[in-house]
Amino acid sequence: MDSPSLALLAALAGFAFVTSITPGPNNLMLLASGTHFGWRRSLPHLLGISSGFGVMLALVGLGLGEVFQHAPWLHEVLKWASLAYLLYLAWRVATAAPPRDDGRSEGRPMGFIAAALFQAVNPKAWAMALTAVTAYGSLGVWVITAVFVAINLPCCGSWALLGEQMRRWLHRPRALQAFNWGAAVLMVASVLPLLRG
Repeated sequence: MDSPSLALLAALAGFAFVTSITPGPNNLMLLASGTHFGWRRSLPHLLGISSGFGVMLALVGLGLGEVFQHAPWLHEVLKWASLAYLLYLAWRVATAAPPRDDGRSEGRPMGFIAAALFQAVNPKAWAMALTAVTAYGSLGVWVITAVFVAINLPCCGSWALLGEQMRRWLHRPRALQAFNWGAAVLMVASVLPLLRG
């Protein structure tokens, strides 16, 4: 691999790291899941996010992004569907029940399939995929996808681990309720700039 390609690969890795580690719907949901269910029970959620995003990124690289150029109305439909589903998820996070007396949380964490499918309506995921393919397309769709998935998985996983560590400070119902509402508000706030475009 020549020097310009290595420099572009390093730039892609940096872009993947920054966009994967910063707050967004996926990371904030994993933070809440880690807090309520722990790292181990949040693992299918985490794997669903990285797998779903990898498939989305590959499809965008193979031409799915051009669909929006030919049918711009689809962008509006996706934008409003994204907002509606995100508001629903934020409400579920905000109103999650506190753990029972035995320390177990009510309900279940998001599963693999639901987390993978969520990427289709995640505005941050779309922005990441479209930007990556546009800016680094000369590296090839499979290189972009492999780099992103390799970096995305541990970055997102760190949010679930952080959530699990926060459990010790959020054992009181009132503290957990404040955390839930804060995470829900941040989830919605993190994508509002993307939805305006």
